[in-house]
Amino acid sequence: MPLVALLAVLLAAATHAIWNLEAKRAAGARYFVLLYSLGATLLWTPAVLWILWHDRPDFSALHWLALLASGVLHLCYSLVLQAGYRASDLSLVYPLARGAGPLLSFFAAVLLLGERITWQSVLGVLLIVAGIFLVAGIGSQKHHAPRVGIALGLVTGVFIAAYTINDGWAVKVLLISPILVDYTGNLLRVLALSPLAWREPARVRTELRQYLRPVLVVSVLGPLGYILVLYAMRIAPVSHVAPARELATLLGTYFGARLLRERAAPARVAGAVCIVVGVISLAFSD
Repeated sequence: MPLVALLAVLLAAATHAIWNLEAKRAAGARYFVLLYSLGATLLWTPAVLWILWHDRPDFSALHWLALLASGVLHLCYSLVLQAGYRASDLSLVYPLARGAGPLLSFFAAVLLLGERITWQSVLGVLLIVAGIFLVAGIGSQKHHAPRVGIALGLVTGVFIAAYTINDGWAVKVLLISPILVDYTGNLLRVLALSPLAWREPARVRTELRQYLRPVLVVSVLGPLGYILVLYAMRIAPVSHVAPARELATLLGTYFGARLLRERAAPARVAGAVCIVVGVISLAFSD
């Protein structure tokens, strides 16, 4: 993996862990996904208008299909993730989602995008996934509503894998701007969720006041982190970028432990080592 791509992924991992912590804090908000999607849409509209004016992209039906699929998959991912945070712990849902996603993304990128597989990349993926399950402490720690948390975490991972492959294809093969890909997801969420919000305008205003900080943080860091990932996918294999993103698991689990006052077990330390070694293996697999 090129150094520039790796640095972009590392920065994206940090932003991802931070905004997921804020999303967990706003787990009780019914319209949190709508609010941060609206904030992101307003924030990135000037950049999108500049791209449309400067590049004048000539999209075919295939381009629009890729953007529509991206929007739908990100909508489902956002709703399921917030449902997971409402039902269970950050330190359970987050590692499971981030562990299932790269495993599926890796094999899908090899099978569907024709990316080359090496023993280093396979070793890297296996180490990262094993590390994430160790960090999550599945089977060794008590979690609130573990069955619900495990199920929603795994379903979130499926959506992560699906949008990773679709969006990787959109930016690598169809050459759609990463900013347009991310913007489409936010815009579609606003359009899909706004009709529900119109029924409860008082609640929307109350939640905006109560969760203003999480809304602002996710509005800024959510798009920024994912756009960095999409740019990395343009210059590096999707099967390498997707697992390397999982360094966010270290920060996400640490934040969850601090939030929930959990103690770091030896298994979590071993899991952290597995993740770091796995990312190094992916970085040098070419």
